[in-house]
Amino acid sequence: MQKYVCDVCGYIYDPEVGDPDGGIAPGTAFEDIPDDWVCPLCGVSKDEFSPTD
Repeated sequence: MQKYVCDVCGYIYDPEVGDPDGGIAPGTAFEDIPDDWVCPLCGVSKDEFSPTD
């Protein structure tokens, strides 16, 4: 699954890990994360993330 990087702070969302502290279960694709989710490090919204390798 595609990983996404926060354009502001560099946090990488890895779908295999999810964001358990943010309520996102492992195996959740970035596209399936609720729109109100924010970066766990800097608090920006999903639209501030870009696909990465």
